[in-house]
Amino acid sequence: MIVVVSQTSKSQFREPSPMKSEIDPSKADAFTHALAGGAGGALSMALTYPLVAVTTRLQTQTKNSETDKLTLAENVKEIYKKDGILGFFAGLESAMLGMTLSNFVYYYCYEASSRCLMRARRTQKLSTAESMLVGSIAGSVNAVIANPLWVANTRMTVDKSDRGVLTTIANISKTEGLSALFSGLKPALVLVINPIIQYTVYEQLKNRVLESRQKRVLSPSWAFLLGALGKLAATGSTYPYVTMKARMHLSRNEESSPVKKPKSLLSLMNEVIKKDGLLGLYSGIGVKLVQSILTAAFLFFFKEGLVIWSMKLLRLLRTFNRKRKVLTTAGAHS
Repeated sequence: MIVVVSQTSKSQFREPSPMKSEIDPSKADAFTHALAGGAGGALSMALTYPLVAVTTRLQTQTKNSETDKLTLAENVKEIYKKDGILGFFAGLESAMLGMTLSNFVYYYCYEASSRCLMRARRTQKLSTAESMLVGSIAGSVNAVIANPLWVANTRMTVDKSDRGVLTTIANISKTEGLSALFSGLKPALVLVINPIIQYTVYEQLKNRVLESRQKRVLSPSWAFLLGALGKLAATGSTYPYVTMKARMHLSRNEESSPVKKPKSLLSLMNEVIKKDGLLGLYSGIGVKLVQSILTAAFLFFFKEGLVIWSMKLLRLLRTFNRKRKVLTTAGAHS
């Protein structure tokens, strides 16, 4: 049977290619942003995790520990000597789960809050103050939900445990109580300022770049650069709290030590300053800056790209469905 397609039907095919026409990521829903953020977080963490492992050990070593005064190079040699290449990936499972969950929750809350605020104000962009507000909401929710995973990750990285993340969480809960899974939550909540600074810097720079280039879409390469700048500003200004959070994740694990570990944030900071001086608050900052900047840069690179490609895929599927319906209708009338 010959299918005759009318001129009107043919004209419906003459539309911009879904893969070539410009996509506006701001039109994506919160769930799409959350999925892209979660996937981007997992990919960025996998790429930079050896730096994460080294940084965690630098942050948690003390003057009376076995790794007393080990430099970055010495730490790297020590890890390789004891555990080989796999030592640089201790705790990777929990880190990827934590990063995926953290970014999924953060982006979902951030995008949902942003849309509510923009609808209420009838605007298409957030001001700096509004970006900080929605960032604080998203960051606080994320800090509470993801904290158990980061506690498990710190323990697995420092203890070089072969247990799975769920087994580690269950063991901590059983031996130390549920509250142990939320150790370090106070500095984590204080550190909500970190993503607030990071995403506010990123979003405001993004708006300016798009305006100056008269574009609606930020390319992944620009996202990489702006993400790096945002993380540089955030990590540089909040690093002492990052160190305290890592040490508090270990504090309950070390209660059997002859030296009693302080539990509160301020007492722990005082203890570190007494033992190591002010520089103790910045232990491992060089590696941490490199790791954080690269992780954030790759996160934004992957996330922006994944949002764009997911929208292109959805558009392609919709176009395919429309064409199929036209052909079906034309065939029925022939």
